[in-house]
Amino acid sequence: MTDLATLSAAALVAGYARGAFSPREVIRACLERIARHEPSLNAMVLVDEAGAERAAAESERRWLAGRPLGPLDGVPATVKDLIDLAGFPTRRGSRVTDPAPVAQDAPSVVGLKAAGAVILGKTTTTEFGWKSPGDCPLNGVTRNPWNTAATPGGSSSGAGAACAAGYGPLHVGTDAGGSIRIPAAWCGIVGLKPSFGRVPQWPLGAFATVAVAGPMTRSVADAALMLGAMARFDWRDPFALPDPPADWPGRIEPEVAGLRIAVVRRLGFAPPADAAAWAAVERAAAALDERGAIVEEADPDLPDTRAVFVQVWSNALARLVDALPEEKRALLDPGLAALAQRAQPISARAYLAVQAATIETAHGMARFHRRFDALLCPAVPQAALPADAPLIAPEEDLWQRWAPWTFAFNLSRQPAVTVPTGLDADGLPRAVQVAAPLYADALALRVAAAIEAALGPPPLAPC
Repeated sequence: MTDLATLSAAALVAGYARGAFSPREVIRACLERIARHEPSLNAMVLVDEAGAERAAAESERRWLAGRPLGPLDGVPATVKDLIDLAGFPTRRGSRVTDPAPVAQDAPSVVGLKAAGAVILGKTTTTEFGWKSPGDCPLNGVTRNPWNTAATPGGSSSGAGAACAAGYGPLHVGTDAGGSIRIPAAWCGIVGLKPSFGRVPQWPLGAFATVAVAGPMTRSVADAALMLGAMARFDWRDPFALPDPPADWPGRIEPEVAGLRIAVVRRLGFAPPADAAAWAAVERAAAALDERGAIVEEADPDLPDTRAVFVQVWSNALARLVDALPEEKRALLDPGLAALAQRAQPISARAYLAVQAATIETAHGMARFHRRFDALLCPAVPQAALPADAPLIAPEEDLWQRWAPWTFAFNLSRQPAVTVPTGLDADGLPRAVQVAAPLYADALALRVAAAIEAALGPPPLAPC
């Protein structure tokens, strides 16, 4: 029999509608699967068994009455522990944070609950989302379901591992430099970084001007379905788009004939990528070409995005650490503490220069998209790194290993999605990244859906 925990959100809703199974059966299957694989994967910070079972029972009553609450009624979801979930603490992977429960749901959680989703619990994150290897001082090391010696990536480490392991279909991640797309690539799932402002956030974190929340799922269709619930205006976020709710699943038919797709090898510098990463890009490019897209190599001619992002990233984290009492700093991830100590204060002129370079990046990508509907590039430079490897390199080298292909799209604030392309010779997932113009989230999903249709949906990790 099919494990109900591993079904897509669309399949679950269809099954509820015809009475094939119930939300309570699905939630029990998810809780059983979590119990089977935790704590070895260490993807979950907390599991709200009582709350999930109560919400599933309420959903079941609505389905029996023929009055589902919304398009996700009874569908399981998890929330990253950088995001507020009412009744539980938001620890952010850190021993310096308040263990008291928060009173309000974050906007993305409000949207999911309004659509009927059942929240299973919270997933692990790196401390304050500062890095991509999936460990933190508070919760320890999160492991990749494809190979527990490997990291799932971060900072949405638990969301990536939980999704790949089949802890239900929907998982909320956040992304300030690749923190949705990197674990999606290393765990073999779909990860969407929406356009900035598409999914409201509150409270805003250290990376407020580049960070977003978004879906992590096992299919492009589920990512679109989840985005429809999350992308709802919330007054608490001053950057939130005022757009009315949209039918995101209805916008992603995998038809790409006539679209101009650029294969990009530079993003303001020459990011590293191994042969398997480029082979994944070539497979995806060939699939788009076969479907009638016009695919060619092109260079967006950007400023040095690496230099810009390191300034944004390191100074945001240094400001966060500076706000802590001296006695608490010893509790931080040693890498985060060292980074904050190395970061030098910058002048107002230097800060404005960074802002100007950020705007130049966004303008350069907007100019590029006057010629190309979307672009295709690696999502990560290599397969998943070891989970237990110590971080001793300077931060610039670490970004070369983690996120050289992702952070440019945080600076430009445009949508970007990781799409799995299969497994490499070592049995680890590989992926590509699709980016589209600012606010053209539907187009990014459309191209991703075409790649998925050609190469097949990602398999479930054999954990």
